[in-house]
Amino acid sequence: MSPLLITDIGSLVGTHPKNISVLKGREMNTLPAINNAWILCEGGLITGFGSMDNLPADLPTSFTSVCANGGYVFPSWCDSHTHIVFAASREEEFVMKIQGKSYEEIAVAGGGILNSANKLQSESEDHLFESASIRLSDMIKLGTGAVEIKSGYGLTLDSELKMLRVIRSLKEAFKIPVKASFLAAHTFPEDYKNDHKGYIKLIIDQMLPKVADEGLADYMDVFCEKGFFSVEETDKLLEAGAKYGLPPKIHANQLSVSGGVQVGVKHNAISVDHLEATDEDVVSCLSKSNTIATLLPSCSLYLGIPFANARSLINADIPVALASDFNPGSTPSGNMNLVVSLGCIKLKLLPEEAINAATLNGAAAMQLSDITGSIAIGKKANLFITRPMSSLAYLPYSFGQSQIEKVVLNGELY
Repeated sequence: MSPLLITDIGSLVGTHPKNISVLKGREMNTLPAINNAWILCEGGLITGFGSMDNLPADLPTSFTSVCANGGYVFPSWCDSHTHIVFAASREEEFVMKIQGKSYEEIAVAGGGILNSANKLQSESEDHLFESASIRLSDMIKLGTGAVEIKSGYGLTLDSELKMLRVIRSLKEAFKIPVKASFLAAHTFPEDYKNDHKGYIKLIIDQMLPKVADEGLADYMDVFCEKGFFSVEETDKLLEAGAKYGLPPKIHANQLSVSGGVQVGVKHNAISVDHLEATDEDVVSCLSKSNTIATLLPSCSLYLGIPFANARSLINADIPVALASDFNPGSTPSGNMNLVVSLGCIKLKLLPEEAINAATLNGAAAMQLSDITGSIAIGKKANLFITRPMSSLAYLPYSFGQSQIEKVVLNGELY
């Protein structure tokens, strides 16, 4: 692997000190950058950077040189909440949404998570890998350099294991960090609609031991929401996951103030994700914890549900991350550039806050901020180079249009 030198960078963004692993609340408005900069990548890592005035004379004897021509360089987006392993799209539900059907009405009509589960159970592992690979490749081209992928469209022992094995194959095939979340507790399958205890017993007694035995998951996830898994059921499942060394990252408060945040914090969740519905108790609970609030604004856009109250979370010094929620039903997009724009437009984050939320804090929500999420010596050289821009704010301002010209993964042009 030849060293890579990028020169004439208009602004090298996100040069946080390496010891900073997460930004809380008001700290998120700080986004250090070096104007008119260079960066050197060797052996897949960042080994040097600075201003063009101080370009070192002792560069490697042989290297690949890229001129940014005044474009900005950012650390890759860290997308900490996706569901990109699925069997088929659900555009028929898209039409139902246009016709005014609610999330709950679509689920009752046979849509929603059960629709994806029915399609996935008969799909081969190879085909799932192929289709997910296309999605992940598209995400990488749009600047994503680390991703978390959830199961949850299997809902049977065999199909949940199949999903997690596909995620493992993606980890092996792609040059970016990939984390896996076990989400069998996504909804109750049809056979267990009136036997919640039976399905929870299946997860705890049969699924979890197999998942742990094969080392297939990094996290335990539960959809704690009215009509899905109750606080008591979530509590029991997270406790069971912890016995197998799986820390929680859970879906909470998407449709209502469900108590999901509180049960997540009780179990020291790495993150609680969604939070479209919050109140003072939710904010107070998070402010007393180290749990990250991961917000998914493109889900709100697509479903037409409220956007999370990001400003109240930040004002309470809570760390906020942004993620795509890429899935076939409620967010069929993995475009983190759009997510960052929505963070500004709909969540009222400042550009610096939105970019930090999608880089360093996104990495922290996957426990990866020691290796990615910012520009620091020794971190992975996962970056992207933009077109020349008039300012940092131009990136989220130009929503719907990618400014990315080149992507670098592990110090190599992708």
